[in-house]
Amino acid sequence: MRARKTAIAASACAFVLLGAGSALAGTGPAPAPDARKTQSTAPSPDGNPNSTRARAAGVCADAYQIGTTAYIDRGGAHAASVKQFYSPSCKENYGYVWVWKSFRDKVKDYDVSTGVYSYSRDEIVGQDWWSQTNSAEFWSYPADTADECTSAIGMLRAPGDALPGQAKTSKRC
Repeated sequence: MRARKTAIAASACAFVLLGAGSALAGTGPAPAPDARKTQSTAPSPDGNPNSTRARAAGVCADAYQIGTTAYIDRGGAHAASVKQFYSPSCKENYGYVWVWKSFRDKVKDYDVSTGVYSYSRDEIVGQDWWSQTNSAEFWSYPADTADECTSAIGMLRAPGDALPGQAKTSKRC
């Protein structure tokens, strides 16, 4: 019985020492490598780093979401999602905006922007803009901010709106 208790205690200590892995750009574990391998090139509300638009923006294929999802609201309803992504192989962050279908069905030719806000630089890095678009998926350029505290930011402006709706994700360090 004593040997069994010792073996259980030793196993528990080993698990504590080994850990579950870590995300380089913030707290919490990185997804398992197999979970990040998306073969599809289709755009996705979750953010697909293998999509055609992500590849055009220079997003690395192993990018995954870090931090919380933020929402741009218009008229009391969610119009778009804002997310921050991190690539361990490229050591870069990306901003991501997904404009919801309910908004796209009602509003045409809107303006969108996304980027990564660096708290230490007090500036938006990797920002890109799109004017008079009807697309759903938007990726910022790569932001060399892996060693900085960051948030993804997104802006959405419908025709006739004087100011854009905007949102930022949680701060990640």
